[in-house]
Order: sequence, then structure tokens, then C-alpha cells
Amino acid sequence: MSVEFDGLPIVEAGDRADDPARAAWELFDQDGEESHAADELDRLLADVGGEHIRSVVIAGTGAAGAPEALAARAAELPHLRSVFLGNAEPEVAEISWITHADITPLLTAFPRLRRLDVRGASGLTLRPVRHEGLTMLRFESGGLPAEVVRALSGADLPALEHLELWLGESYYGGDATVADLGGVLSGERLPALRHLGLQDSEIQDEIAAAVASAPVVARLESLALGMGVLTDVGAEALLGGQPLTHLRALDLGYHFLSEAMAARVRQALPGVAVDLSDPQLAKQEDEWRFVAVGE
Repeated sequence: MSVEFDGLPIVEAGDRADDPARAAWELFDQDGEESHAADELDRLLADVGGEHIRSVVIAGTGAAGAPEALAARAAELPHLRSVFLGNAEPEVAEISWITHADITPLLTAFPRLRRLDVRGASGLTLRPVRHEGLTMLRFESGGLPAEVVRALSGADLPALEHLELWLGESYYGGDATVADLGGVLSGERLPALRHLGLQDSEIQDEIAAAVASAPVVARLESLALGMGVLTDVGAEALLGGQPLTHLRALDLGYHFLSEAMAARVRQALPGVAVDLSDPQLAKQEDEWRFVAVGE
């Protein structure tokens, strides 16, 4: 299990913290109809006091009840700034096992929320929203639904600086296309964006080709396109597109590039910190290529 979130140590509800405001409070929930999120949150509020709670982590195999439970108690959580839904590590549950529901109520109830992390995507839904405060939004998934990606493309997030999407594979629900990413790639509703991660995808070459001409790229400081099935075809498109020399960092870690193409990427971007770690060279000629995180 993660021991830290948003720069704060994770403390299980029921334990003590020297400074309750300097802890990410962890509540346990499970999948299915028997959500414990509301009861766990009520106990935490009684024990710690909502005015001291800055960060909440939902652990366990399900986080479906958490957004609604948190939203219902928004008035009691005036300083909540970061939420992590689905903090379950692989030794506890595969990422595809973690269940969710509609997370939109969480965003509408907390306009001053600064960071939201979501792990897993089974049952996950989202509606296009405008949120003035969010600066970091991360989706770790082995299969992010196209509906969620389209909602993000249609969302107005004027303060968002960091957006990270693990798109996953179709077998686990990752059915988004490049067209679904149109609003993200245009950047029209993301004026503050400085880091973009479009990762862990079966269609990584198509995404790289779209990124090569995407307007949002010109304002980025870092770009992550690794963890997926990125081959020489996608890398060639990147190198033939708009300049990337303004980037501070380009993360292509876990890739299917040939050694020659990897060398070309490094040579083309001498001032950029390029991560080409974890090459899948042994599988270069295999018929089957897999993303880093699926099940």
C-alpha cells in the first residue's frame, strides 16, 4: 500500500496523528452494495474533526460509495484539498478489480479541491464539469472508458497543471480513441496545463501521431507517452511533428522502440531529459505486444 499521498503520510482512520491537518486520512471501503465509506467518514469526522482534514484516501477494492459520501458531508470538510480513490496495490487487488461509480459529485461539491487521483476504472463515470481549483488530476487504469475520456475533453479546468491518463487496453474497458482526446489535445479548456500524460495505451502510436501536431504541446513542460505499445512508427511521427525541444522532460519509459530509433530520439532532443527505460526489445518481433498495466 502507498505510505504517502500529496506529500502527506497516510494515516489509517482510528490511529493518531501529531497534527491531524498534516495527514492523509485513509478510509477502507469495498466493492458491491455494502459500501462502508459513509460510516467510516462519520467516524473520522467525530474523531478528528472535519476542520482538520485536508486529505482523504479511500483504500480497499471499491470506491463507488466514496464520492457521494464525501459530497454529502462537504459542509463539514471545508479544508479538503486532495482525494485518492482506490488505493489498492497489486498484492491486494488487481487494478481492474477496483470498482467506482460517478465521481462528478465529488468535483461539484468541493470547488476548492486541488488534487484528485483515481486508481481503477471498473464502473467509473464522469460528466463534463467546470472546476476552478483542480491543479492535478490522475487516472491510473488498465482500461479507461471512452465516456470518461470524452468527459475530460469537454471539461473546463482552468487551473489544471498536471493531467495523467493511463488509457489501458480494450479487454479491460479502455476503448477511447484519439478523437475522444480532442479536447485535451487542443488545450482550449486547459490553459494552465504543464504536464500531460497519455500513457499505457494499445494505440500509443496513434496517440503519438496526434500529439505531434496537438496545440496543447507548445505550452507543456513535460510529456509522458510511455507504458504503452509505442513503436518506431509512433516515434517517427513524434520526430517529424512540431518541435519538442522546449520540453524539460519526455517520458517514453516502457516502449517497443528499436535501439536505432531510441538513439535518434535522444539525438534529436539533446536538452531534454528523455526517459527510454524498460525497452521491450525482446518482444519487438512478437505478434502480441502488451501495455505495462492491464489487469
